[in-house]
Amino acid sequence: MPNPLDHVFAALSDPTRRAILTMLLEDDMAVTDVAEPFAISLAAISKHLMILSRAGLISQERRGRVKWCKLDPDALKQASVWMQGFGQFEPVNLEAFERFLKAELLDDSSSEV
Repeated sequence: MPNPLDHVFAALSDPTRRAILTMLLEDDMAVTDVAEPFAISLAAISKHLMILSRAGLISQERRGRVKWCKLDPDALKQASVWMQGFGQFEPVNLEAFERFLKAELLDDSSSEV
């Protein structure tokens, strides 16, 4: 049986999924709103969301006819605790993590131009 952290780190390895997590730091979002800034299909976004959900990084729920996504930071906390075991990493500060992800997104978008 795979370790749950394997799913977390695999989910974090993709820049699109990291961008989605950054967006969800702000607030819950409908799937269609999550998909809007990306130049990929809704089906591809749904696959990314499924991977994030399977890793425990987000949860999804139906509200009427709309599926909503919500960040669940507990999986990040577990990854942080694991990394602390190496004695080289500080606990994950979610505000600092948000700033890091935003900076990464800015770097990615400026390199695409």
